[in-house]
Amino acid sequence: MPIRTIIEPFRIKSVEPIRWTTREQRVELLRAAHYNLFLLPADDVLIDLLTDSGTGAMSTYQWGAIMEGDESYAGSKSFVRFRDSVQDIFGYRHVIPAHQGRAAERILFNVMCKKGDVVPNNTHFDTTRANVEFVGAEAVDLPIAETKDPSKYHPFKGNIDVNALEQLISRVGRERVPLVMLTITNNSGGGQPVSMENAKAVSAMCKKHGIPLYFDACRFAENSYFIKLRERGYDNKTPKEIAQEMFALGDGCTMSAKKDGMANIGGFLCTNNDVLAAQEKNLLILTEGYPTYGGLAGRDLEAIAVGLQEALQEDYLRYRIVSTSYLGEHISKHGVPIVQPPGGHAVYLDARAFLPHVPLDQFPGVALANELYIEGGIRSVEIGRLMFADAARWDLVRLAIPRRVYTQSHIDYVIEVILEVWAKRDRVKGMKLTSEAPFLRHFTAHLEPLEVATAV
Repeated sequence: MPIRTIIEPFRIKSVEPIRWTTREQRVELLRAAHYNLFLLPADDVLIDLLTDSGTGAMSTYQWGAIMEGDESYAGSKSFVRFRDSVQDIFGYRHVIPAHQGRAAERILFNVMCKKGDVVPNNTHFDTTRANVEFVGAEAVDLPIAETKDPSKYHPFKGNIDVNALEQLISRVGRERVPLVMLTITNNSGGGQPVSMENAKAVSAMCKKHGIPLYFDACRFAENSYFIKLRERGYDNKTPKEIAQEMFALGDGCTMSAKKDGMANIGGFLCTNNDVLAAQEKNLLILTEGYPTYGGLAGRDLEAIAVGLQEALQEDYLRYRIVSTSYLGEHISKHGVPIVQPPGGHAVYLDARAFLPHVPLDQFPGVALANELYIEGGIRSVEIGRLMFADAARWDLVRLAIPRRVYTQSHIDYVIEVILEVWAKRDRVKGMKLTSEAPFLRHFTAHLEPLEVATAV
């Protein structure tokens, strides 16, 4: 009989202590942070599931590579190793480093978009949408119909609606669509994967209309593993081979290497277009740095070069996907509403179904995230009306699991806290917004709880 227990495919070599707080302390800490979990000091968080971006643990091979970092301003050996690793997987001609994904997005959209343009995506994430809108373009989400019901199972719920994409291009005109983006996995849509079949259909549509296709590739390795597990004809292919096949369908990508680059900082922009690459490098020099370091130290480039390859290792991906599913399956069997199926990097609580007595204009996602912190010191993030305002399709609470950081006992604790909140969910109050910024308001917004919860 084969062993069915999935263990962490690593040994722990160094540990970092975490600090316990009392419920009374957390109530005061949350009040001092204006009920915005982004504003909490990290030391006051027990289990930090705010994001998986840059919060992972690096391997011994990455730490070893860091010691070889070449900090030359121009033409460093570290850039060559970084570029070669990126091109080995992604295959694009030009590799432009940046300090993180949003910097790559800003350069891409500043070069390719203008006021009045329209950028379709399966679902834009917060920084992607903000960078599109900052240049005066319109970010349009075109998820498939199955995403409307978070509880509905679909193996590739991250797919873009290809018919809706064609209708959009026909309606606004090809000249107003400078590029199409495909986010893998679809973070704002519940961390759901995109199928190879869908990517091929989008690629064919883009070629038909002469529109470049770019990938938001933050979690490309997880997406590749989902394809291996769920799509016919890919079970015998490696995640790396699947990733290479998918990226060959596009013209470029943006990447936050803080996700499936397994690094604590960094990102890049890729393109096959020589003219665009020259413009993008010029803008990079103005705001990020020289094209062979792009706002990063040589040691960061080395860590990313190794991390991109480690993210594609099957034993790691098996552990990653199974451990995330473990959390989702254990709370959903007790009735907790989540986005089904569980995503690759996170479990998403459906705050609207969790707190049906909290009106949408009272930010049910924020209310639920705050309650998880008060109950057990868990920090999560709202993906809903605070983050996306009127563009929000759902009100979700994302529990993003950092890579190679927490063990199963940590996740068991998270399950216990969620179930405690679920048991007394009727007592949770809505929130009101008291201060906001014009862009990406969720990072700095101030809120406060309403005095009395709305009756069920």
